[in-house]
Amino acid sequence: MSKRGVIVKKKERALAKKYIEGLRIKTDSDLQLIKNLSGGNQQKVILGKWLATNPKILILDEPTRGIDVNAKSEIHKLINQLASQGMSVIMVSSELPEILAVSHRILVLSSGHLTGEFSINEANEQNILKAAIV
Repeated sequence: MSKRGVIVKKKERALAKKYIEGLRIKTDSDLQLIKNLSGGNQQKVILGKWLATNPKILILDEPTRGIDVNAKSEIHKLINQLASQGMSVIMVSSELPEILAVSHRILVLSSGHLTGEFSINEANEQNILKAAIV
């Protein structure tokens, strides 16, 4: 947080604590370096930084790559929560189960072209794979 270009440490720490609690980031302190956190908690810190900007649209590219199952589940819950609060979330993922778990609408791109569009009701692995290999 800044005031006329000067960082206000008290506000910065309050904002950090808000996201540490809200995103359930496992850390010893709000002063801990991100490089010393687990991969899932590093992902949550990055999400917190973007959420602190109050975006209308959040674009996530492989948001759960390389993290454990529990952290992945927490990030999926967060994505669903943000969408239910009215935020537009665009997620790029190569994992079909993840796409099916958090999407309302699925667009399939292949060789730079839109090859399929599905509502969550009509989406399944077979339809998506068929559109992907056109």
